[in-house]
Amino acid sequence: MHVFGMKHLWDVHFLLLVVLYLLGVVSSQVNPGVCRYPLGMSGGQIQDEDISASSQWSESTAARYGRLDFEEGDGAWCPEITVEPDSLKEFLQIDLRSLHFITLVGTQGRHAGGIGNEFAQMYKIKYSRDGSRWISWRNRQGKQVIEGNRNAYDIVLKDLEPPIIARFVRFMPVTDHSMNVCMRVELYGCEWLDGLVSYNVPAGEQMTISGHPVYLNDSVYDGAVIHSMTEGLGQLTDGVCGLDDFTDSHVYNVWEGYDYVGWNNESFPSGYVEIMFEFDRTRNFTTMKVHCNNMFSKHVKVFRQVVCYFRSESDWEATPLSFSPVVDEKNPSARFVTVNLANHMASAIKCQFYFADAWMLFSEITFQSDTAMYNTTLAPPKPGSPSNTQPEDDPTHKVDDSNTRILIGCLVAIIFILVAIIVIILWRQVWQKMLEKASRRMLDDELTASLSIQSETFAYNHNHHQSSTTSEQESNSTYERIFPLGPDYQEPSRLICKLPEFAQSSDEPASTSTAASKSTTTTVVQDGVPHYAEADIVNLQGVTGSNTYAIPALTMDLLSGKDVAVEEFPRKLLTFKEKLGEGQFGEVHLCEAEGMQEFMNKEFLFDYPEGQPVLVAVKMLRSDANKNARNDFLKEIKIMSRLKDPNIIRLLAVCIYSDPLCMITEYMENGDLNQFLSRHEPEGQLALLSNAPTVSFNNLCYMATQIASGMKYLSSLNFVHRDLATRNCLVGKNYTIKIADFGMSRNLYSGDYYRIQGRAVLPIRWMSWESILLGKFTTASDVWAFGVTLWEILTFCKEQPYSQLTDEQVIENTGEFFRDQKRQIYLPQPVLCPDSLYKIMLSCWKRNTKERPSFQEIHRALLDRQP
Repeated sequence: MHVFGMKHLWDVHFLLLVVLYLLGVVSSQVNPGVCRYPLGMSGGQIQDEDISASSQWSESTAARYGRLDFEEGDGAWCPEITVEPDSLKEFLQIDLRSLHFITLVGTQGRHAGGIGNEFAQMYKIKYSRDGSRWISWRNRQGKQVIEGNRNAYDIVLKDLEPPIIARFVRFMPVTDHSMNVCMRVELYGCEWLDGLVSYNVPAGEQMTISGHPVYLNDSVYDGAVIHSMTEGLGQLTDGVCGLDDFTDSHVYNVWEGYDYVGWNNESFPSGYVEIMFEFDRTRNFTTMKVHCNNMFSKHVKVFRQVVCYFRSESDWEATPLSFSPVVDEKNPSARFVTVNLANHMASAIKCQFYFADAWMLFSEITFQSDTAMYNTTLAPPKPGSPSNTQPEDDPTHKVDDSNTRILIGCLVAIIFILVAIIVIILWRQVWQKMLEKASRRMLDDELTASLSIQSETFAYNHNHHQSSTTSEQESNSTYERIFPLGPDYQEPSRLICKLPEFAQSSDEPASTSTAASKSTTTTVVQDGVPHYAEADIVNLQGVTGSNTYAIPALTMDLLSGKDVAVEEFPRKLLTFKEKLGEGQFGEVHLCEAEGMQEFMNKEFLFDYPEGQPVLVAVKMLRSDANKNARNDFLKEIKIMSRLKDPNIIRLLAVCIYSDPLCMITEYMENGDLNQFLSRHEPEGQLALLSNAPTVSFNNLCYMATQIASGMKYLSSLNFVHRDLATRNCLVGKNYTIKIADFGMSRNLYSGDYYRIQGRAVLPIRWMSWESILLGKFTTASDVWAFGVTLWEILTFCKEQPYSQLTDEQVIENTGEFFRDQKRQIYLPQPVLCPDSLYKIMLSCWKRNTKERPSFQEIHRALLDRQP
């Protein structure tokens, strides 16, 4: 994307948001992985008058000083008296002025430049949507107490799982002995634009499958639960969509069926389940989206019909709206069903969902609406303040017609300007795409792959002796790319707006390539590993549209010029267990393979007893995939068949004699490292109290050492992984680690990737500054990602890297690395991390790529730490 294009696209995006705001358009379906913006305690957007407390020790420790990362006053909010065990009298309260979807909280003690030493070791959270009814937050296992701070200055961030929807939030310090506490806090999330304040629904029921119970209740519902659930919100509004197989769950040591709320037809003689939705004000409703399970093999189907009634003032409309979705008995995938609400005005909606089979399961319900401009309801008053009322003789606010015409005229003019800007930008993109396709076509013609015994020859013109003067003549800018070039992330681009600060760089040599020329340059970086220009790189499209390994063409020539050393595997011996992920060109499935031992290479150490099915991952190319995707799939098979390292996932067999093409790779029984660690706790007193499974510090180091070993092997072949992270490491028995490439295809990790224009995905929180800004991917950029992966391991994957920063702020931070004016933000030292390991991390994040350690050095340093 051009810098010019990116800048203007952001401007267009901002203007569109302004226009949508003015029009009162409300978007739907909040994403907890993205909705993590600071709400204004540290930034000052939350005003002093919106921060209150039960008491204060002095004027200089009043509630308004309880802002995260501020040290004004005496450095924090402190209650008047010592906090006692089992006492929840003291609290710090924040009024957000409107409903917000809150996913994360941060706390800090009273440092005050080293003078203070008070902090809250534990706390609870209460919240309210109306200021009168207060709800105690509980996590998905029912625990209320949140672990707080261990000193007075570090910021501790905690994910709220489940998230909360609230206007008012209270932080309530908790202690196990009498002590002084002080707090600074921040809330993270985004505005709750659905406007839904409660839903009333029959309680979910229990299903039995093969003698095992599957609980389909709404376990996080925050209203009253007796025979039905009233005046609350829960799993239908937590932003998490259930999986295709409802017996699986996205999260955290919970029971089968957790993500869904479900009902049995036999319990409802009327043949339908009725749900009533209450909203914050009268709205003009356009659509309702219902995420339904459709696993018809278990007698679960999408609803047959829905009938909705609307209440605008106090009466229900006599004529309901009816909608029947298309019946689908071929595709068992869960899906959103969109119901057109035909611009009905309402403050409440009552919908009757009719059964199509024995069971009906929902995981999310969201609404799109326009605010009713002619009828406004004032926000609820703050507790203790006078009630806001309208004049009795004018309950409805009427908009002045002349002002309305002026507003509409301005909006129309803005829309015309936006359309013109978008047309210009799209025209530029189409032109660039044509150039990209032309150059790709030339490369694809040269890189046509097959699995015949005779090896193909890759025709590349490597002009490694081309002078830098020639490169400068071909390009008017020192750096031509702002974002990576590979097809896994986004389209190629050239730098249109000249960036003077980039032209200042002296220690990062340029690598340039043009679509019309195959001339290339090679610049040697540390350990003799070259940085190849893009024309030198063979990019594998990947079954899921991901481009994990970037392989120099010379290495590709050497590795692919031999017979493929894997055998054809009978498809009938594969039993599909679950879908791990999917992408543009195919899917990744978890399967059991019978008789796999007979197909194994003798040099491969196999840890499964004879005759037992083997757990494998199957990458499957869609039968309708284009020629380029099929060629890349075959090339990937060739490359994967040559990777032989105990810490790299191995290719076991293939199915290529008929469609769909498949490659069968190892899979480890403990899943990926991210989910494995998030289910565990460090050894210590807290783990004993919670009875959670633990992983020792030595085993953490052992796993990190294995990752370094696997990356050392890849770097020895000049392979660049591009997406190293805990989500791409699999865990076997005895903490065995193998590096894989499934992460990008999994919906579970969609929040880890920054999306550009709906197409490009970038794992920016793991990427080096030069990869984001200059599109340079080398072993040195993999080293950077290893440092972030090591940080993930030592934090037990409890939060995203840079979780306190938005995606845009992460990108801005890379600019600080480039400018190197000591303003860049580093990931903090984890609690479990000794200084020696944190020094390794910091060395991985050196601004100058030549100063970063090699994987050989990292592996050696980690080995030295082994007991």
